[in-house]
Amino acid sequence: MRTRALPVAGRPRCGLAAVMTKPHLIPLAGLLGALALAPAALAGQPPRSDLNPPPPDFYTCAATGSQTICRASLRFHEDPVMDDELCPFTVVDQGDVREELTRRYDADGDFVERVTRETWTNSFWSNPLTGNTIPYTQRGIQTDRATVPGDLDSIRSTLVGENVYTDPVTHKKVLRSVGRTVFGPDGTLEASSGQQPFIEKFVFGDSAAFDAVCAALAR
Repeated sequence: MRTRALPVAGRPRCGLAAVMTKPHLIPLAGLLGALALAPAALAGQPPRSDLNPPPPDFYTCAATGSQTICRASLRFHEDPVMDDELCPFTVVDQGDVREELTRRYDADGDFVERVTRETWTNSFWSNPLTGNTIPYTQRGIQTDRATVPGDLDSIRSTLVGENVYTDPVTHKKVLRSVGRTVFGPDGTLEASSGQQPFIEKFVFGDSAAFDAVCAALAR
């Protein structure tokens, strides 16, 4: 099980937090196998060389006025990940991911914001004991702002998005996570709105919203 951090409508993911959803814990280090798509050339002056902290190598940066903006596009497949906390049995999660990333640095070259737009396709949960699967759709935007420029430990994360699971047999929605969450620099949930089953389960201990999806996987 990967380390959790919590996401918007829901469940945690690793690193800073996940998008409004379940814990898609895909650490940045895990993106080494991802396909980094070179973004179109950025207009503006050449980027400064003293960005703090420097962006990962897959970003393309350019100076725009007094700030520096860096962008990247990533596509990768999340190999089957086992989760023992969602249902009474092990649930396997996998899917294809596309991320559009933007980082901003201030006039002093210090990091101030990162925005991640993430979309999951061909994604589903499965029960290896029964072979049953529940497909889902997921999209979200995570905005990480440094309350102290240049200090990643001071980041406050805001996540908005939607994560919907549909039973392929009944065609009914068996789980929906939609809304907005805010997490403080220490990982504390500061605000939550909308339908947040992952927050209810992993923060407040109420797993009732998962009964339908677990039942569909277990039948």
